[in-house]
This record gives sequence, structure tokens and C-alpha cells, in this order.
Amino acid sequence: MLKMNVYDRARNVVRELAPLVHTIREHDKSLAEQLKRAAQSVVLNIAEGRGNDAGNARARFSTACGSAKEVRAALNVASDWGYIESHTATHLDEKLDEVCAITWCLGRRP
Repeated sequence: MLKMNVYDRARNVVRELAPLVHTIREHDKSLAEQLKRAAQSVVLNIAEGRGNDAGNARARFSTACGSAKEVRAALNVASDWGYIESHTATHLDEKLDEVCAITWCLGRRP
């Protein structure tokens, strides 16, 4: 099996998040919008980081990691409020942990 790059991993998370954003929006429109923006930020900053020089790439990957942490927090809040099942939040938390770990490492490359 081929290794999946961080961009593809982030896009897979976004695909899994899409129906959850709709569910969360039924209860809390602002949380759903913040979750959506943060998830988009992860993918967009990874893409931008891949095309930048080293200094700017580090900043973009660091931003992607921060946005992944924001997505994780939004999912935790949604789970705590009962908008989504806790096992769903945990499943996506694990995937986001991988994305964050990879982007964190990429953001520290010389």
C-alpha cells in the first residue's frame, strides 16, 4: 500500500467532516462555521506550504497544525454538547492527530 501524503490525509478528514458540519449546524451555526473554516485552513495551508520557500513553508505548515488542533477542539465541543457521538469525535481526533504530527514536523524542517 502506498503511503498517503499529509495533503491527502487532510482531504480525507474534510470529506468525513462534511456531514458532521451539517449535523452540528442544526444545533450551533457558529460552531459549525468555525469548524468548517478551520478544516479548510488545514488543507489550504498544507497546499500553500508545499509550494513555498522554506521559511514560508514552515509558517504554513505550522498554521495547518494549529488549524488541525482547532478542528479537534471544535469536535470535542460538539461531542461534549451532544451534537455528535463521542466515538465519531475520537475517530476523527486520531486522524487529525496524524495530520497535526506530520505538519508539525514539516513546520520544523530546516
